Amino acid sequence: MPDRLGRAYWLWPGLLTLVVTAVQLDRAPLWRDELATWSAATRSLGDLFRLVGTIDAVNGPYYLLMWGWLAVAGDSVTALRLPSALAMAGAAALTTLLGTRLFGPRAGLLAGLLFAVLPSTSRYGQEARPYALVTLLSLLATLLLCRALDRPSPARWAGYAAAVAGLGLANLVALSVLLGHALAAATHRPAGSAATHRSAGVRPRWALSVLAAGLVLAPLAALGRGQQGRQLDWVGRPGAASLLGLPATVVQAGVVGGLLVGLAAVAVASRGRRGVLLGLAVALPTLLLFVAGQVTPLFVPRYLLFVVPFAALLAAATLAPLRLGAALAIVLAAGLLGAPEQAALRRTHESPRSAPVDYPAAIRIVGTGQQPGDAIVYAPRDGWAFLDLATAYYLRSDRPRDVLLVRDQARRGDFWATECPRPAECLATVDRLWLLTWGEHRDPLAGVPADRADPLRTGFRIDKRWTVRGLTVALLVSTRP
Repeated sequence: MPDRLGRAYWLWPGLLTLVVTAVQLDRAPLWRDELATWSAATRSLGDLFRLVGTIDAVNGPYYLLMWGWLAVAGDSVTALRLPSALAMAGAAALTTLLGTRLFGPRAGLLAGLLFAVLPSTSRYGQEARPYALVTLLSLLATLLLCRALDRPSPARWAGYAAAVAGLGLANLVALSVLLGHALAAATHRPAGSAATHRSAGVRPRWALSVLAAGLVLAPLAALGRGQQGRQLDWVGRPGAASLLGLPATVVQAGVVGGLLVGLAAVAVASRGRRGVLLGLAVALPTLLLFVAGQVTPLFVPRYLLFVVPFAALLAAATLAPLRLGAALAIVLAAGLLGAPEQAALRRTHESPRSAPVDYPAAIRIVGTGQQPGDAIVYAPRDGWAFLDLATAYYLRSDRPRDVLLVRDQARRGDFWATECPRPAECLATVDRLWLLTWGEHRDPLAGVPADRADPLRTGFRIDKRWTVRGLTVALLVSTRP
């Protein structure tokens, strides 16, 4: 089949991935992490560097990349997500190339097509976060390692080192892929009369390449380590259920994740050294993240997205010996089994998807009903809800005055705002007040901290209340005579 598609057959899975991820690319509202990306990437360079010096340094290179992109493309939902869609398309093409090198053209093509239809490919190909880019760079580093092992040269090892450095700049956790790379380098046995000599030279060259990348990444790693407690304070310790549930969580569909793992396990058992090494490239980063999560807040399943293409390669290696029609039917079945999740992820990016948050609907209510002189209060303001960022994004001009704001995110150098320490005094001159709170509440003030709720209860009455998915909007009117 690859012969019928031409020498550039590896582009077809990339094109399919781009088409799939482009479908309803801007339908799901930006979710909290994407609002953080928008906030960071639309600041001045000085404010952006101040931000990464305070929090989220590990995503600083991605924010800088997005800063340049948004300066050219604008900050629409499509513009924010398009780099991820393109990165996923590139990842599908590289999956095909890597599969061809390891298991032959048919396996490569099947791997790329399988990767294209996975729900996780669409989920993170439609998100303005670095995970799609991480997946692309992980595959690029692995492919360049294969090239350097087969025909070593300074240029090839330099290219590999650059790819590893880029991978670390995109996500430090993804450097755990180097565990599999280390095993590949250690067990590599080149063919030919000079095989022993060349094999002995591979290991130090690999180590020097990784060391060079490590020197580039050391400052970022040190800065990120100091910020970890604040940035990942919401992450709990994983248990056995978290580990067993990873295929469903990472792939975004339980049945598809189970199918992928089952097919991959067959290849690990039947495909010799390459199957085992690729299986370890999936298993070792997973186990490392799980073990690390026992001692430090780090276990975030989406951090493992970069191993999904390796699992797809193993699954394709199992399918390749079958009749082509049967193999393609299984790939199609995987796509159909994931169709419900494909539809769901295009409605919301929140997790679980049964608890969506409709920022645009809530903010449309405010935008439609506001009058000159109106003010607004957000609750909570100190967590990860980012209600103020959502309002700033979806209501660009003529927003109600943020009456409690004392110091904004850019001046603080993080994603939060400092509010008035004496709310009653700051609210004293307000006649009409919008209240936007997290969660759906019969009493809009139920989600407001007491030091803010008390002056609101005594100085205002609730005129109107609306609930949308995940949020409550209320209009309060002053009771002052």
